[in-house]
Amino acid sequence: MNQRRLFCAVVGSVLACCLSAVAQEKGTWRATSKTAQSITGDVALSDEKLAINFSTFAIAQIRHLEPAELGAAFDADASAGGSGNLYRLNVPGDKKFLHKNTLCGSEDTQWMATYVSGKTLEIAFFSGPKMPVFTMDAMENSTDLCGKFSYVK
Repeated sequence: MNQRRLFCAVVGSVLACCLSAVAQEKGTWRATSKTAQSITGDVALSDEKLAINFSTFAIAQIRHLEPAELGAAFDADASAGGSGNLYRLNVPGDKKFLHKNTLCGSEDTQWMATYVSGKTLEIAFFSGPKMPVFTMDAMENSTDLCGKFSYVK
């Protein structure tokens, strides 16, 4: 009977960790980087929406990002943990946020990559119809990367 309790406790712990890892990026985040403070301000993420400066945009999760992809996109240590996702969205190029700034100049923002580690969220926005490639070389030469923004809970 004790083995069964131990097994149930382990399974329960694993499930709880998995659920919290998926939900880490959801919620309201306070802008910390200069780019986030000057363009987006605080943001909020839910399963289906991104809220920036009182405007909401529908998002669709495309896939989880692998540790090596997170390292390439966010200069993160691939062994440090954390999680991230790639989302599809459409923020019009003429949409103005704080200080009359846009996310991608005059181009539509079509992709969003996230990276959550602890109480820190990083977001990278991309223009262009093609899905971003998350390798060091591709990120260094990307013409579709609009900017990277940092937030905390």
